[in-house]
Amino acid sequence: MTIRVLLADDQAMVRTGFRYMLEAEEGIEVAGEAGDGLQALRLAAELRPDVVLMDIRMPGVDGLEATRRLAGPGVADPVKVVVVTTFDLDDYVHAALEGGAVGFLLKDAGPALLIEAVRAAARGDALVSPNITVRLLKHFARPSRPPRRPEEEARRHGLTDREVDTVRAVAEGLTNTEAAERLFVSLSTVKTHLASVQAKLHARNRVEIAAWAYRSGLMDGEAG
Repeated sequence: MTIRVLLADDQAMVRTGFRYMLEAEEGIEVAGEAGDGLQALRLAAELRPDVVLMDIRMPGVDGLEATRRLAGPGVADPVKVVVVTTFDLDDYVHAALEGGAVGFLLKDAGPALLIEAVRAAARGDALVSPNITVRLLKHFARPSRPPRRPEEEARRHGLTDREVDTVRAVAEGLTNTEAAERLFVSLSTVKTHLASVQAKLHARNRVEIAAWAYRSGLMDGEAG
């Protein structure tokens, strides 16, 4: 099925760039464009896109408020929103995810990650830009270490050695491609490992996977 995307950004040039990247991909089409938050809300209601790519700073209703109205707690029929912004401030990231966004990317993340985020959102997964994953841990991870050793904690959740290696790579902020290169495996293998880890840890996205890694002590001495 074709993934229908709504673009919400106050800069026409950004929307044009996103449209070009998305429509170059098979199975993705841009259903509409909005130049501010109110227009995004109206078009989302009219068009019912599969995914909304939402900027944060827009006139009138900003992207964070628009995200809350479209996907926040209590919304009966939430829309899948991926926030794409030039601002990677921790407060913005946290507010976007708390407001129901299923992804958070920086505009310079590149077309491959943008496409991956759209496809992940459409299938019900979540993707957060790897280069901000580690910084987000202070919102999701507790500083205290559990009584079990990291190896015991991994075994308790049924993680294989290769899955643990993949978790460590994600917790360091590596992209899937970079993780594949480090582990000398294919990109599809990394994605398979991540899907398995998410299921075993009951994690919603790579941020929660990384949070578990730090919480469990798995990263002690790994990331310097």
